[in-house]
Amino acid sequence: MTFDLFTALATFAFVTVITPGPNNLMLMASGTNFGFVRTIPHMLGIGLGFPLMVFCVGMGVMRVFDIWPLSYTLLKAVSVAYLLFLAWKIANAAPPRAAEGPAEGKPLTFLQSAAFQWVNPKAWSMALSAITLYAAGRDLMAVLWVAGVYVGVSAISTTGWTVLGQQVRRLLKNPTRLRVFNWVMAVLLVATLVPVLWPAG
Repeated sequence: MTFDLFTALATFAFVTVITPGPNNLMLMASGTNFGFVRTIPHMLGIGLGFPLMVFCVGMGVMRVFDIWPLSYTLLKAVSVAYLLFLAWKIANAAPPRAAEGPAEGKPLTFLQSAAFQWVNPKAWSMALSAITLYAAGRDLMAVLWVAGVYVGVSAISTTGWTVLGQQVRRLLKNPTRLRVFNWVMAVLLVATLVPVLWPAG
């Protein structure tokens, strides 16, 4: 891979992971409700789970959609249902028992977060676009380069969004404000489905 191509890939990967989407909104909500340390498994699930998904897509999963187009429709339906469920959980997250105490409930585990990538509409769009643009031949080394770059940029993105949520927590010591924040995060999460359900053009 040439330096110019690597630079373009890194820029593309960074922009796609840093912009708001289901992963980032959920990390921000988790950082707010559970703090940084308890969100680390969630962060690692995204940071390692998504690049693994990119690798699998590059090594053959894309062909499933070509062979069986209905599979993409079924995937979209499952994705929408699961995102709505997660939005409901965020909206109804219990506030901390004390001003600085831990929130009730549990953040996503590493495996839950990694598995979520497979029903995350933005993750699918990112993975398919990255492979199409930067590993069109789908040879092993090119796919590994794309997946590896996503490991690096995901570390920056997951940390940044979780820290942002942790900082917001300081402004939301009032349980009522925290409930409002959680509802706003839930609505924004549902809003990420708009491009999936009503694509442009």
